[in-house]
Amino acid sequence: MGNSSEFQKAVKLVINTVSFDKDSTVQVFEATIRVLGSLLSAHRIITDSKQPFGDMTIQDYDNELLHMAHDLAVRLLPAFENTRTGIPYPRVNLKTGVPPDSNNETCTAGAGSLLVEFGILSRLLGDSTFEWVARRAVKALWSLRSNDTGLLGNVVDIQTGRWVGKQSGLGAGLDSFYEYLLKSYILFGEKEDLEMFNAAYQSIQSYLRRGREACNEGEGDPPLYVNVNMFSGQLMNTWIDSLQAFFPGLQVLMGDVEDAICLHAFYYAIWKRYGALPERFNWQLQAPDVLFYPLRPELVESTYLLYQATKNPFYLHVGMDILQSLEKYTRVKCGYATLHHVIDKSKEDRMESFFLSETCKYLYLLFDEENPVHKSGTRYMFTTEGHVVSVDKQLREAPWREEVFPNGGPDRRPPDFKAINSSSNCSRVPDERRYSLPLKSIYMRQIDQMVGLI
Repeated sequence: MGNSSEFQKAVKLVINTVSFDKDSTVQVFEATIRVLGSLLSAHRIITDSKQPFGDMTIQDYDNELLHMAHDLAVRLLPAFENTRTGIPYPRVNLKTGVPPDSNNETCTAGAGSLLVEFGILSRLLGDSTFEWVARRAVKALWSLRSNDTGLLGNVVDIQTGRWVGKQSGLGAGLDSFYEYLLKSYILFGEKEDLEMFNAAYQSIQSYLRRGREACNEGEGDPPLYVNVNMFSGQLMNTWIDSLQAFFPGLQVLMGDVEDAICLHAFYYAIWKRYGALPERFNWQLQAPDVLFYPLRPELVESTYLLYQATKNPFYLHVGMDILQSLEKYTRVKCGYATLHHVIDKSKEDRMESFFLSETCKYLYLLFDEENPVHKSGTRYMFTTEGHVVSVDKQLREAPWREEVFPNGGPDRRPPDFKAINSSSNCSRVPDERRYSLPLKSIYMRQIDQMVGLI
């Protein structure tokens, strides 16, 4: 937002008051994407010689945020030890390590979505340890995918490698795993990340996608991505969750804009009906299965990225619709409240951090055409928690690659290993004419056909 005084005040507050030397057990995934990612992003903003957002420098800054990020990551490292697969424990105590009664089961997204933040840290420090453990976890999960379908499940035992949850979908438990395969490639340029993403995307298209082949023409139901058994590809249930609304944004990043338009229409149709996205929606019963809405950002994120890709003002109208719903149904005296029930609009006394770091940020950027994120000439990518990271040469350089990543792959333990979380300026702007119908017509057709929501 260009508010340098508030940014500098917040940075100093964090430096002066935050310590990770606490007897506190945290989720490795959440601590990584919310805390580690924000420290690294802010550090990069402070030390950027171009200062595109205004003067965000801190007087006498001595890389304190980078040191704090290092300290936090070191405290998270025990999660990666003593697991037979290399897949990390889901929780770790910041003082004492993995709790004695720790659960051996973790979700694929939680264990396999650490590479962006850990990779940035490794490349800024010149220490391969963090990227290595995160890559080892990704490759371990990848090796467990079904030989028949190429799909992964959503819950795995970190000691045996046995799939406890065999559901494969695009929502909770798997969403950011796919997101970070592509974003890791965008940021670091490691070809194996893109190869894994492309293979995963093909399996998703083959086994999860239902409905007619073309987005806006032909017979049959509009496209929808469902939850299936990872081994057989058979339908497991008839609901989708709100986290899946991130996927159109990911499709924009990989260039499948037309399918992104179609899928986005499905989630927007649900929003139009309730003024929010229920946590789960049963597409067969045409009704919510789980009724709360914790101010999630995924639909806003996809709206923003689709607008950047198409520049079609329809998405500005979608953003305004979402903004007005938030103002009408969730605003309270001290912030914005989680909706306990999307139909009666009852509230909970809770506002998640991702509402500020993602929901508000993507809405702000959607309407701010002249923002430096769009106009500075620097290419940016957002982490899964909405932290902005410039895509540049510094993060493409891994001085340890030949030693630790022979043939481009992280196959060996780094010699010093010891135990001590979406590009906004898409390079191409597709012309609306490449679609057989104007976007608004596509949406109206989609919305009419989806579930009779409008």
